Amino acid sequence: MVGNACLFTCRVAVNKIRGCGRKVGQSRGRKEEVGILFTYEKKARDPEMRQTKKGNEWKFGMKCHIGVDAGSGLVHTITVTAANEHDITQAAALIREDDEVVYGDSGYLGIQKRPEVTSDEHLASIDYRINRRPGSLPKVSDNAIDWERYIENRKSAVRCKVEHVFRIIKCQFGYKKTVYRGLAKNENRLYAMFACANLYALAIAGRRLSTT
Repeated sequence: MVGNACLFTCRVAVNKIRGCGRKVGQSRGRKEEVGILFTYEKKARDPEMRQTKKGNEWKFGMKCHIGVDAGSGLVHTITVTAANEHDITQAAALIREDDEVVYGDSGYLGIQKRPEVTSDEHLASIDYRINRRPGSLPKVSDNAIDWERYIENRKSAVRCKVEHVFRIIKCQFGYKKTVYRGLAKNENRLYAMFACANLYALAIAGRRLSTT
């Protein structure tokens, strides 16, 4: 079956507090306040993760690149890299063999000129509908119809499906920061998270379909 894909990348920060905690209870007949004490296992940063700047804020951690089916909104491919890896370098790995149209944000501009895309017959034949940067759109008068922004809005209406799955793993499953050292362990955790997110999305769709 021919499908359409949406590409997206999310930065995940490293949790600075690492280690196990111990509870403080009663000692020598005196009741102490119960709390958690955290200790640092290692002061060294994770060697597999890097720092990157988003806006005016520096973040240290990794990136999760995902490909989402434009029709169902389900995640079909995941890759994990260090935070300083550019989004477009993982684009070819997120595209399926039967995809004919691919949507993405402005981080994927110029994907058609990538050597891994031009050298592959299937990737070169795909229709890439990548959002342009707002500053590159031409200005129009008040009475004119802004077709350029209308087209970008239609692209975003399809591409926004990749945002929904991140809301599920962050809000429903509480995934905010990494808890393991190294990319491999965090990648395994993300596979489990997105698999659960797909099941959650299917359950929500099933309940909505049954009531209509």
